[in-house]
Amino acid sequence: MSLRHRNTGYPEPAMSDGEDTPIVKCQHRRWRSVFAAIYSARIFVSLYKKIINKKQILRSLSYIALDVHDSDSSDDRLPSLSVDQKTLTEVVREKSLGTLSKLGGVKQIAASLETDEKDGISTNEADLAHRVDVFGANRYQKPPKKSFFSFVYEAFKDTTIIILLVCAVLSLGFGIKQHGITDGGYDGGSIIIAVFLVVAVSAVSNFKQNRQFEKLSKESRDIKVEVVRDGRRQFISVFEVVVGDVVCLKIGDQIPADGLFLDGHSLKVDESSMTGESDHVEINGSNNPFVLSGTKVTNGFGSMLVTSVGMNTAWGKMMSSINSELDEETPLQARLNKLTSAIGKIGLTVAVLVLAVLLIRYFTGNTKDDQGNKEYIRGKTKFDSMMNSVVEIISAAITIVVVAIPEGLPLAVTLTLAYSMKQMMADQAMVRKLSACETMGSATTICTDKTDLGMNLDDPKQNYELIQVEAFNSEKKRSGVLIRRNSENGGATQVHWKGAAEMILAMCSQYYDRSGAVKAIDEEERVEMGKIIEDMAAKSLRCIAFAHTKYPIDNERVLQESGLILLGLVGLKDPCRPGVRTAVEACINAGVNIKMITGDNIFTAKAIATECGILQPNEDMSEAVIEGVQFRNYSPEERMAKINRICVMARSSPFDKLLMVQCLKQNGHVVAVTGDGTNDAPALKEADIGLSMGIQGTEVAKESSDIIILDDNFTSVVTVLRWGRCVFNNIQKFIQFQLTVNIAALVINFIAAISSGEVPLTAVQLLWVNLIMDTFGALALATERPTNDLMTKPPVGRSKPLISNIMWRNLIAQALYQVAVLLTLQFRGKFIFDVDEKVKNTLIFNTFVLCQVVNEFNARKLEKKNIFQGLHKNKLFLGIIAITIILQVVMVEFLKRFANTQRLNWGQWGTCIGIAALSWPLGWLVKWIPA
Repeated sequence: MSLRHRNTGYPEPAMSDGEDTPIVKCQHRRWRSVFAAIYSARIFVSLYKKIINKKQILRSLSYIALDVHDSDSSDDRLPSLSVDQKTLTEVVREKSLGTLSKLGGVKQIAASLETDEKDGISTNEADLAHRVDVFGANRYQKPPKKSFFSFVYEAFKDTTIIILLVCAVLSLGFGIKQHGITDGGYDGGSIIIAVFLVVAVSAVSNFKQNRQFEKLSKESRDIKVEVVRDGRRQFISVFEVVVGDVVCLKIGDQIPADGLFLDGHSLKVDESSMTGESDHVEINGSNNPFVLSGTKVTNGFGSMLVTSVGMNTAWGKMMSSINSELDEETPLQARLNKLTSAIGKIGLTVAVLVLAVLLIRYFTGNTKDDQGNKEYIRGKTKFDSMMNSVVEIISAAITIVVVAIPEGLPLAVTLTLAYSMKQMMADQAMVRKLSACETMGSATTICTDKTDLGMNLDDPKQNYELIQVEAFNSEKKRSGVLIRRNSENGGATQVHWKGAAEMILAMCSQYYDRSGAVKAIDEEERVEMGKIIEDMAAKSLRCIAFAHTKYPIDNERVLQESGLILLGLVGLKDPCRPGVRTAVEACINAGVNIKMITGDNIFTAKAIATECGILQPNEDMSEAVIEGVQFRNYSPEERMAKINRICVMARSSPFDKLLMVQCLKQNGHVVAVTGDGTNDAPALKEADIGLSMGIQGTEVAKESSDIIILDDNFTSVVTVLRWGRCVFNNIQKFIQFQLTVNIAALVINFIAAISSGEVPLTAVQLLWVNLIMDTFGALALATERPTNDLMTKPPVGRSKPLISNIMWRNLIAQALYQVAVLLTLQFRGKFIFDVDEKVKNTLIFNTFVLCQVVNEFNARKLEKKNIFQGLHKNKLFLGIIAITIILQVVMVEFLKRFANTQRLNWGQWGTCIGIAALSWPLGWLVKWIPA
């Protein structure tokens, strides 16, 4: 038994304000020790007398420990926390009432944790830190992060890269053997360096994006929890919850830790995430006080005592074994993987044909070296020389495959998703699922609802005892309480109802007149009250009624639903936020339908929809506005026929909202849904994109959504739509750019190999082109910000192809131009420019690279003729273009042996730049052709 810091109720000896001497301090400590000992002895004597009087026998203890401390150190003391963590964990996890009873019940456990059931724990930092030291923090042990070298390893696992490296090593070995280290190592060594450069750039990019996603994922998990500390309610991070905390629970909350029920009414939780059972479980103080982390409150409210956090909870153990969805394959990525596979097969076919042609020409003596001699003469050519030539041929063929496979597509998706997620966070939208970014760009319909006003009812609650609560029900559109005034001990009770005016009015048989007298509601007065409600609703007021009645004592546990007295009607004005009407107009102009689904009555719904611009004043309301009951009673055929014409659904239930989403999806729409309540969860999950509210939204709604709107503003929903379209548009830009390179490279190498037995672009040069179009191209084109033009086009929808007719028009024109120019240089370049073979090949390589640089500008605008519009705003694009040009100059002028190039004079550089620049007027002319 340990007695610590008990308040004696007696005043302490007066202390001097002056400076204490050691002797005085010693005397004070002695006096306090004597005082504590005498006081403790008096307590034991008092207990002894009570036991003797009651004739009870207590088992004697083997010892009694008196732990006496100086009272002046109470501010710095740490809680004793005399309870075992393992016991606390097991009693909740096993839901053992027997073990809980042996421990003395919930109250005794709270006392052991030094928690006040009403005031909670102390906010003292040392106290909180001590609880973390003893019981652990509310964090999960996540799997170790992927290191940078794991990304390097993944890049090296690519089959084509491995084959290319093998060829490079063989070329290096045969080259050194044939020509020595000085001259023989350049070809193979150059390929190895180029491969390592491509792998390094890819690994660095993927590593950075992975870290960005992890950061955003961590932010999405950091929910706010309401706790009571030092008698004051406050919101803290879920990661700051400690054992002993008193957590306040309400509908829609996700329970942050394991614990025990303290107080509340009608509390029910959804434990399906832990047990798999779909039935909601009632939590109370008698039969089931056990509350599990990770479950969600579906009804009622209450408070709980935290007994286990983090890895000591079942939820913590389960979450620690689950990887976050950073490697989630989005629908767009799946479509791109199919495209990549198809292009890769074409590239592999071309590579095999090139390989076969080159090998046949080589072994039949139809290829010559730089001196004009045959490279292979049967019986005379050395084995090392032959193998070196074969390896070079294989390297060239494999490099064609490397260039043909558009490996930059997944990288482009990753880059644009990471960039847009970061920017959307700044624009008040937190992305929880990657796929939502791109899917939002295809949205054709947004189903939105209205937000509640909050009231502070704490003061009146202090004067009443709360007996029973019926939480707000979206079906009945009302909530009620059964109360008793504190001054009426055991006296009569009262029931109070509030909710939708027409619903409450139907429950009333009497009302108070202006003088306070109770009068019966006859039919005429009921009609008059109905008109008042309609008039309020027509002015976009949300009409709420209040009613009550007194209860006989013997029926105090039942909330009466008829024969009530109407207290009054209140019209709440919930005006549209500034900018909402403009945002709605922007959606409509972008071809996106806005449907308002609300629990308000039909008159309020009409008025609000008109105010927001969803309905026009002169619009036919007969089919545009309906009630939920009307919609759900339609036959499936009627619903499908009328769904597109419905703009407003009033007096709707969560089931009506879900039914609306299902019908829209069946009709081919890509549906986005906004919601903030627990009952919105099914519709949020069913929708293609679920948008929850960050301020008023419940944790259940947030958990069910794909994107959280942090400021609860519809304007931010439109911002998400803009970013979604931007993601899709950026991916299309990159696809057009990369396919142009792929087609041109494949055709040029194939025709050159078939006709002359040589490929104009070497392995190192093709790897450099691959780096330009994969990594640099993705960085340049995937980070364009959304423009107003995006909101003037119709949505892409669900079924439109990824590569549009406009893209085919643009890329075919550019690819044909590049093929024509480069083949002309291949076959007539030596004659036109009066140069040797190496200079001619350098001209082809340089022109090809510069064509891609110029074509990046063309890819910025798929439809617009002015490709330079807004260019100054994208500093990253300009930086990448500059870096690419500088590196190209270095490759041609200074890395001749590495890149197998020859230095070009000013005239030759001007020719290359001029040929490449002609892509701009060509692109301008092509855009006049209708697609």
